[in-house]
Amino acid sequence: MSLTDWIVLGLTIFSIVLYGIWKSGSNKNIDQFLMGSRSLPWYHVGLSVMATQASAITFLSAPGQAYTDGMRFVQFYFGLPLAMIVLCITFVPIFHRLKVYTAYEFLEQRFDLKTRALTSFLFLVQRGLSTGVTIYAPSIILSTILNINTIYTTLFIGGLVIVYTVYGGSKAVSYTQLLQMSIIFMGMFLAGILVVYLLPGNVSFMSSLKMAGKMGRMNVIDWKFDPNNRYTLWSGLIGGFFLQLSYFGTDQSQVGRYLTGSSVGQSRLGLIMNGLIKIPMQFLILLIGVLVFAFYQFNRPPMFFNQYEVKQIKSSNYATQYNYLDQQYAQAFEQKKIKASELVKAIDSKNEDRINHAQDQLKVADIQARIIRQNAIELMKKNNPKADDNDTNYIFLTFVTQYLPKGLIGLLIAIIFLASMGSTASALNSLASTSVVDIYKRIINPGATDQNYLNASRLATVFWGLVCIGMALYASRIGNLLEAVNQLGSYIYGTILGVFIVAFYLKKINGTAVFIAAIITEAIICLLGYFNVIAYLWLNAIGAILVILIAMLISAATPSKSHPVGEAS
Repeated sequence: MSLTDWIVLGLTIFSIVLYGIWKSGSNKNIDQFLMGSRSLPWYHVGLSVMATQASAITFLSAPGQAYTDGMRFVQFYFGLPLAMIVLCITFVPIFHRLKVYTAYEFLEQRFDLKTRALTSFLFLVQRGLSTGVTIYAPSIILSTILNINTIYTTLFIGGLVIVYTVYGGSKAVSYTQLLQMSIIFMGMFLAGILVVYLLPGNVSFMSSLKMAGKMGRMNVIDWKFDPNNRYTLWSGLIGGFFLQLSYFGTDQSQVGRYLTGSSVGQSRLGLIMNGLIKIPMQFLILLIGVLVFAFYQFNRPPMFFNQYEVKQIKSSNYATQYNYLDQQYAQAFEQKKIKASELVKAIDSKNEDRINHAQDQLKVADIQARIIRQNAIELMKKNNPKADDNDTNYIFLTFVTQYLPKGLIGLLIAIIFLASMGSTASALNSLASTSVVDIYKRIINPGATDQNYLNASRLATVFWGLVCIGMALYASRIGNLLEAVNQLGSYIYGTILGVFIVAFYLKKINGTAVFIAAIITEAIICLLGYFNVIAYLWLNAIGAILVILIAMLISAATPSKSHPVGEAS
């Protein structure tokens, strides 16, 4: 990066951090630190909810996902608007009426302490692991720019987020997210325009999309019902609905965002805003990845996008072999470039026979290039078995750093940093609130002073920050970060959602029944996921349904008194 980019990057990040701390003011009690005094308007709530979900993974991995696998990932979000409606009707008014700090407080009032503790524990495990992945995402950027190991950049990013989350609390998180999302929308819009501008003069926007479609990258909707296919219309509507309902309704990182709303109406408007904007936003981000794919049909991409790993192999005993493969890859790309140009001309001619012939020729050339690339990856693994052989997360970053103008590179990288900082800060805030409110305050030290709980919240933030950094150091082994986060969530979210559905709608089921059902269900889900029996999105629906059915069976066998929704035990 140029000096201009470094200046833009530094000024953008530190100005937003300082702005958030300044606007948050001083935190005098746990309500201010964890809930922002429940005083924020709907647009704050909406953008904060979006920023919490839209981490650096969204802006770093989603274009890479579209580059390698097409647009079909957008179906993952099809259940989101329906989930927002259910949340607005059921979850939001109950949480606001009870004045809870965390979603899991409600479960003790409805069931018992052990059910509250179990769901809190499941959340802490899932969110702790996932937050580690979100910290790792921006460390990739610094690693690529500085050409150093991600260990050092992970420690830096994690430390920076811990500092301002500990000081500013929930309000600092919300105010920084408001500004972050504004800059993110602007930056990604500019990136999309520039990708189109950088295409060859004879390749129009529509021609590039049609060419990408012929290469299997415009696969937006898959109507087939296939339980083993991760992304279809049905897995998005059904599995995605259960995942989004559980994530926004029971994950404290999101519940804590809309509980900061000044009223039920403000929280509802914020969630509806998220439901309306999220799918178009994700579609456009994936579309940028498709356009980058089209761009690299005419401009030679690296044989492997992770330049840190490339540097390692080039300084090893296998350097000569790798360089030979790189030369072969360059020759294969030239052939592919010719075939891509022929396909664009065929598309412009609207001659179907010519289009089909050119499409087949380009696919053959693409396969030849991919074989050479795979040989290079195998050589990397031969040199270092621990080498990161998945470079999907580096594709968009490589394009940005190599082809965008000075200044804008720094802005876009700042955007990815900011997205990560916003979602990570929300997660740390939620981990701290759950640890303090559901465990420390309720079980370990009830009846302490507000100052004691405030100090405990700050210590819990530091603790979970260190845990998440530890997880981030492991994240390089788990492939595409976007899929990894959602897969981790799918192992746990369904179980937690099932507990809440029972709490809201099945008043005759007692705490012991749902507690046992949750443990049995979680064991089944982990086995299904471990043996890869079914696509992970379906695990959310299966988990929720299993909890309900098992709890009903246990309750029928051992009936006992339960507590109505919202009524204390």
